[in-house]
Amino acid sequence: MKHNTPAYSSASDDPLNLPKPIYQCILLKFSGEALQGDHLFGIDPVKLSKVSHEIASVVKLGVRVALVIGGGNIIRGSDLFTTGFDRVTADQMGMVATIINGLALRDVLEKKAIPVKMMSALPILGLADAYDRDKAKRSLKKGKVVLFVGGTGNPLVTTDSAAALRGIEVGADIVIKATKVDGVFAADPIKNPKAERYTSLTYDEVLEQRLGVMDLNAILLCRDHSLPLRVFNMNKQDALQRIVLGEEVGTLIKDGE
Repeated sequence: MKHNTPAYSSASDDPLNLPKPIYQCILLKFSGEALQGDHLFGIDPVKLSKVSHEIASVVKLGVRVALVIGGGNIIRGSDLFTTGFDRVTADQMGMVATIINGLALRDVLEKKAIPVKMMSALPILGLADAYDRDKAKRSLKKGKVVLFVGGTGNPLVTTDSAAALRGIEVGADIVIKATKVDGVFAADPIKNPKAERYTSLTYDEVLEQRLGVMDLNAILLCRDHSLPLRVFNMNKQDALQRIVLGEEVGTLIKDGE
């Protein structure tokens, strides 16, 4: 399997001794809460550093990384809607929040000498390039982390759908969704610690059992384009690296046999 030269490296690294990833290109989906830490809202520098370290570890292996990030640590459009905001306005505010998170993540990655191309579905001159599929694919081939912000640019659509859509558009091998739990469970593991964790599922099983993996549109997009999805615990150290190296971490969702 051929890979581009890693953008992240150190003098002590010997590329010949690096383990071989099973994916060439991944679409990584982080919620805004991944940057939140123990605070009620905002960005925790410790969490931000941890997320950037996990990303750097797979870039170092030569994996091309595209990334979609949410904005729930700053503003969640659905919550604003329930308090009386117009739904479209609330969702637009949420999309802007993802751009704030993107700026923070870009900054910390670039301080690790990892080149980043940030693209926004909402054009913001001077802060991020407008989304362009061809430019995104070229940037990935050059070894840059491509950070997609602004959701899809449309209200009434979640960042889960943005992740599935961008993964399909850039030709990712898999969508990897970071959560606060160890995968997909038969019931909420926080409320029911004895809930069964699935190691693998088909998309149809997810739909039939109404498992809250991603929103319905995202699941249908992945299913219809045969794009695998893995759900894992973002709080487990090196979990992302273990996934790209082929370990059975979290829950894998794919087409039925």
